[in-house]
Amino acid sequence: MNVIIIHGAYGSPEENWIPWLKRELEKSGSKVFAPKFPTPKNQTLQNWLKVFEKYEKYLNKDTILIGHSLGPAFILRILERLNKPVKASFFIAGFISKLNNPDFDEINKTFLQKKFNWRKIRQNCRNFYILYSDNDPYVPQGEAKKLALNLNVEPILIKNAGHFNKKAGYYNFPLLLKTIKMN
Repeated sequence: MNVIIIHGAYGSPEENWIPWLKRELEKSGSKVFAPKFPTPKNQTLQNWLKVFEKYEKYLNKDTILIGHSLGPAFILRILERLNKPVKASFFIAGFISKLNNPDFDEINKTFLQKKFNWRKIRQNCRNFYILYSDNDPYVPQGEAKKLALNLNVEPILIKNAGHFNKKAGYYNFPLLLKTIKMN
């Protein structure tokens, strides 16, 4: 199984629960990739797609995509472009609209300015999982509900998880690992 983990704006593959999840999945034989995308400087959809080009060869029916924060919006853009479905996508603290936060809205705008092709996205992924928190300081709960509505799935509420980052104590993420292994 191939797993690709996408960090968010101002993020990195070396922070939060990403290194832990990568190690745990590799222990069970998965090939795991956690690319480093330019952020906040030079953060545009085009620049992220350029970085992602070398990972496209790992996209197939056994691939799992995992995105944190801005990561889910980027994954949606990838799914719009595919001609073959992936196994599953996991969206953690994801959003598909402006956050009304100037620190994020300006650098995220190229990911969100065009409408998403939900039909094509649903065709290109067999299973979607949306995890969100009731006390995320950046992403309103309504974003998870919008995502879920467009993807025809039930979002999973995790109480007091903040933004699922180190500030909220997320150095590991056993529930996410368990849910991935069920696929």
